[in-house]
Amino acid sequence: MKKIVALLLIAAMISCKQETKETAKAETTTTEEKTIQPITNEVLETAVIYEANIRQYSKEGTFNAFTKDIPQLKELGVKIIWLMPIYPISKVKRKATGDKFASEFPEEEQAKYLGSYYAVSDFKKINREFGTIEDFRNLVKTAHNNGIYVILDWVPNHTGWDHTWITTNPDFYTKNAKGEITDPLNEDGTPVGWADVADLNYNNADLRKEMISDMSYWITKENVDGFRCDVAGSVPTAFWQEAVPQLRKLKDIFMLAEAWEPELLKDNLFDMGYGWDRHHTMNHIAKGEEKVEAWHKNYEKDAARYATDDILMTFVTNHDENSWNGTIEERMGESAGLFTTLSYLVPGMPLIYSGQEYGLSHRLKFFEKDSIPKTKGKEWSLLKKLASLKQGNSALNGGKQNAAYKVIEADNENVLAFTRTKADDAVVFIGNLSKEKQSVTVKVEGEYRDYISGTIITLKDKESIELKPWQYYVLTK
Repeated sequence: MKKIVALLLIAAMISCKQETKETAKAETTTTEEKTIQPITNEVLETAVIYEANIRQYSKEGTFNAFTKDIPQLKELGVKIIWLMPIYPISKVKRKATGDKFASEFPEEEQAKYLGSYYAVSDFKKINREFGTIEDFRNLVKTAHNNGIYVILDWVPNHTGWDHTWITTNPDFYTKNAKGEITDPLNEDGTPVGWADVADLNYNNADLRKEMISDMSYWITKENVDGFRCDVAGSVPTAFWQEAVPQLRKLKDIFMLAEAWEPELLKDNLFDMGYGWDRHHTMNHIAKGEEKVEAWHKNYEKDAARYATDDILMTFVTNHDENSWNGTIEERMGESAGLFTTLSYLVPGMPLIYSGQEYGLSHRLKFFEKDSIPKTKGKEWSLLKKLASLKQGNSALNGGKQNAAYKVIEADNENVLAFTRTKADDAVVFIGNLSKEKQSVTVKVEGEYRDYISGTIITLKDKESIELKPWQYYVLTK
């Protein structure tokens, strides 16, 4: 009997080991990277872009801590993840606080100053603060498996002061009358204020060649899907005309310029630019410094200077705004929900910055470790709802074949009303862009459902409606 029991135990152990092997094999299979289809114009029509601040996204500040949350970003309609710079940061002239360098502080304090992501010491390596190259590859693989593209923040205008080019290729850099490499300068020769970086000189053909090679590396070797190019307007347009066609030959990529210049969106250079003026106008209206007319004038200016297939990124915050100009709450207060909604409803692509989805209410440190909240609340719910509308209603298409935008006449200078239409779809926005209660008559008739609250609203010609401070409607049939 004991022999029989022993044999049964051995058989069970063998079976268990075999099952474990099969499970491990299955798990390995499920984590293999799926082939993601090339990014298309159709994808861009409904896409939301997410700016990932890896250092501050989690307490760990690692690729892995961010990667595990990628699947839930799909709930927010995210189709593109923009990773803030992931490269090693220069130790020489490492930025600390104010205008000081880390080296100016007592040695025991220096370790907490991590420096600026934008002071790159090597364009082809990973910042070990975030993890390993394998961790990065897993991030890209996880994103692709969830139907999300990954673009890298590229810093073409300058490098950190201990980049190898400083010694191997000093001719890559801008120099002063004494032959010394300089930090970036204004047109009048005064410093921009970025003393922690060295300015690159794009008159040098070898620099242009090397920069294109480094960008190509990430496309061909690490399978990234494009770039967000820092201060793209400060780099000669001629460089982008040389570089981007070469990069597009390698893969169908997405290119975002941190710039407003219309020429950067021409000739298939960049797919999207920054809607800076829209953003600033929202801030001014939120503070009571401007009225709705400022929005109309800005929109008319954009319509005149950009082509109909140009895409602008619309946003209420990003890393610069949050750290240097204030949180959404500081800048917009009670109007935050309205302007967040507006950023989704106008033509363009809406941006979510790390922490925005969780109601980030403090300015993230830029040169030191910090972290964001992780409790889902009203902000997550609103962004999820807006993503659903953008994905399911062609009237919110914001890409190269964006839906029409038409202002609706309103008899109140504080009320913004417009309609978006495409094919048989339509969305109407009516909002009180002030901190006072408003009464308004708009030329809209019919029965609608307010998408945000779910209530049914009947509008009649020449009949006024009352709007509480910062109240708005997103009306659908």
